[in-house]
Amino acid sequence: MHIFMRRTAHAATLCLLVAGCGDASNTGTAGAPRMLATVATASAFGLTLDANFYTIDTGAGLVFKVRRLDNGVSTQSAGDIASLVYNGVEYQDQGRGTQVNSGFDYLYKGISAVAVNAETVGSDIVKVTVQAGGLTHYYIARRGEAKIYMGTYFTSEPDTLNLARFIVRVPIARLPNGPAPSDLRGTSGAIEASDVFGMPDGETRSKHYSNMRLKDWQFIGATGTNVGLWIVRDNNEGNSGGPFYRSLLNQATSTNQEITYIINYGEGQTEPLRTNILNTYTMVFNDGSAPVPVDTSWLGTLGLTGWVGPEARGAVRGAAITGRDPRFAYTVGFSNATAQYWTAADAGDGHFASSGMFPGTYTMKVYKNELAVDTRTVTVGAGATTDTGTVAVTGDPGSAAALWRIGEWDGTPAEFINGGKVTTMHPSDVRMASWTPGDYVVGTSAPATGFPAYQWKDVNGTLTVRFNLRASQVVPLRLRVGITDAFAGGRPKAQVNGWVSANPPASTQPSSRTLTVGTYRGNNTMYTFDIPATELVVGQNVLTLTAISGSSGIRFLSPGYSYDALDLIPTP
Repeated sequence: MHIFMRRTAHAATLCLLVAGCGDASNTGTAGAPRMLATVATASAFGLTLDANFYTIDTGAGLVFKVRRLDNGVSTQSAGDIASLVYNGVEYQDQGRGTQVNSGFDYLYKGISAVAVNAETVGSDIVKVTVQAGGLTHYYIARRGEAKIYMGTYFTSEPDTLNLARFIVRVPIARLPNGPAPSDLRGTSGAIEASDVFGMPDGETRSKHYSNMRLKDWQFIGATGTNVGLWIVRDNNEGNSGGPFYRSLLNQATSTNQEITYIINYGEGQTEPLRTNILNTYTMVFNDGSAPVPVDTSWLGTLGLTGWVGPEARGAVRGAAITGRDPRFAYTVGFSNATAQYWTAADAGDGHFASSGMFPGTYTMKVYKNELAVDTRTVTVGAGATTDTGTVAVTGDPGSAAALWRIGEWDGTPAEFINGGKVTTMHPSDVRMASWTPGDYVVGTSAPATGFPAYQWKDVNGTLTVRFNLRASQVVPLRLRVGITDAFAGGRPKAQVNGWVSANPPASTQPSSRTLTVGTYRGNNTMYTFDIPATELVVGQNVLTLTAISGSSGIRFLSPGYSYDALDLIPTP
């Protein structure tokens, strides 16, 4: 039995929480739980319950309610946050829930039962546990903090939507300021599927355009007058896609500001989704300033399903990375079927360290920006640090001497036409430069103005590169074409003068849209074409790159791909 005192501005109430009082079946007259009146504001830390809600007062200006029972509304579910009152102002959309996916009663096919229970832990912590099918979710409050600590654990991927994400829904008037690319207010209608919208002036907006590389953000959120609501992430070890994965984060509509924390997501999926990991993250209310990092190490005292403490984890360190290109930042990534991690390499000598890792054997990749230039395996032991010594990079295609090169071998299209815009707007956006710039002339043209970041079968299906060779250069040559992603089996076919390559195979890429929803992040792939010396001439030669695929499509939904770089080198 938990006994605690809760004081409001009007009265003091003694609440007795007995075993089972939070059980949805414990309703009736005899033996029913004591019903307490909920209040809009409160001044003391504590937990109360009534017929419909658990109400948690953090004692720091934040009072939130978790729905105990199903209310028959399709946009709400038991286990949802139903109220978020901060400094006396309601920030929760009262017509919908703040919830995992579309609600806990719609996570798994054929399973609608949701169990919600709450308890105090000591005198300073309230823990709410929501269980639905194979998923367990926690809301945790600590005295004196305007925060909701959360954890989500699932033994199998929620299969009604085949994803797991936590969505906060706030009336737009309360929290109007979020990322502009995903602000749908003022749009004139959908231009692609039901999630990419046009503006009257020809600009575009989509929830997808709020994306950032996972390694580049520690928090997401939005602000209003003297208020900010943020989700601060932990290490994201249970997600999939690695340090450069991009997915939606925010969406503003005429109704709501939606802040979305992705746990697992199928859009742009490059590897199997991970399960059986406790994913922890924190909702933070403040005055609108950027939130500071949140310490969640104390959650290990609460008996959370899936919690793995620091003593059961290990680390990896490397003394240096040699063979780096000093123009680029390097990241070291680790992945296996259980978890993913990454760390930045030092800009000086390349030393690196990654801690807090589950024990196991990992694929370790050294990335030059987003291109893996070294791959090996490393084994991590509990309570131990594995030392890789010095890592010598030998797989950088940019280290080869080239007759010419267009772009940089770095795993991104950033240096090409529209390369800096493709993650925050649709390819049809009026702010985009033309996707058909004309012939690229080696030695005269520049990637930023002369070669497009993307090529589609039905948009710019044929690209031409003109280059000159001296007599000494008329030897067998290899054309290398790198892509970072492809849609609908798109890939380049090469022709040099009269010589035509065979059709190359399609690369292995995500099955969903990518190029039009703000990401070029797929599986980096290099195509090589060996050109006989007999097909080359002294003077001008003409390379034609044609987008091919066994599939078809219209305009920006036709088969296509994102460029990394292309160059011409002597045949090894």
